[in-house]
Amino acid sequence: MLIDVGLPLSLAFIMFSLGYGLTLADFGRVITMPRAVVVGVCLQVVAVPALAYLALMLFDLPPAMAFGVMLLSFCPGGVTSNILTKLAGGTVALSITLTAIVSLMSVLTVPILVAWAATRFLGAAAPEVDVTRIAMSMVAITVVPVALGLVVRALAAEFAIRTEALLSLIATVLFVLIVVVALVSNWQLFVTSIAMLGPILIGLNALLLFLGMFCARVLGLKGSDGLCISIEMGVQNAALGIAVAGLVAQTGGIPEFAIPAAVYGITMYIVTVPGMFVLRTAFGRD
Repeated sequence: MLIDVGLPLSLAFIMFSLGYGLTLADFGRVITMPRAVVVGVCLQVVAVPALAYLALMLFDLPPAMAFGVMLLSFCPGGVTSNILTKLAGGTVALSITLTAIVSLMSVLTVPILVAWAATRFLGAAAPEVDVTRIAMSMVAITVVPVALGLVVRALAAEFAIRTEALLSLIATVLFVLIVVVALVSNWQLFVTSIAMLGPILIGLNALLLFLGMFCARVLGLKGSDGLCISIEMGVQNAALGIAVAGLVAQTGGIPEFAIPAAVYGITMYIVTVPGMFVLRTAFGRD
């Protein structure tokens, strides 16, 4: 019961912190930097799931784990991607814009893609996926909190600026707690599956980082934009993946196909932090 209530509330706060750091100008960057935004959105929404699907064709994972990997790939970038982009010297404004846009788009894309993936990977064992219910739940735990954060930022800008760092810290702590709870709740399954999940998740993460920078450079974007896009692709909202897994299962608690998202919530930093500096050295940021 505590997990069923605490998980969506924690995710809602994380999304509120995202909106808290946004202004309407962030969405206006679609006009001022259209190519970078379009490339970033397309790679996040299309390329990430496509590569995850191809990777699953190479690795023999149990159906529930394969479904969990796909579910993770449908999620938008994580809120910590903005922090990592700043550390790497990437375009922070673009990172904030991409995180916001893809997070809002996920309300439409995730439920539909999850329904397809459940049928594709779970077959007859797939639970009945109520696309409308998942979409409405995602609105409640993502769109509404982001909108509330935007409103608070607009009405009390100075206060929001002063307290933004504190809210980001709380959101990061909540994210860590979500991952820990997911792992502890399925500890035995985690122990037995880490050897299977580790190679595909780490390999996919590294490939996404490289692809983001490579595509950005080929399409004429700056290296700093490429760093941003790479990090947005490599750092997924694992907390949302865990929450959506629970919405699909409808059994309470955290189901087994949330394990890939929980594992990725740890490994993505192990891969992305050194990876972003390697990319910066290899490709530059200007």
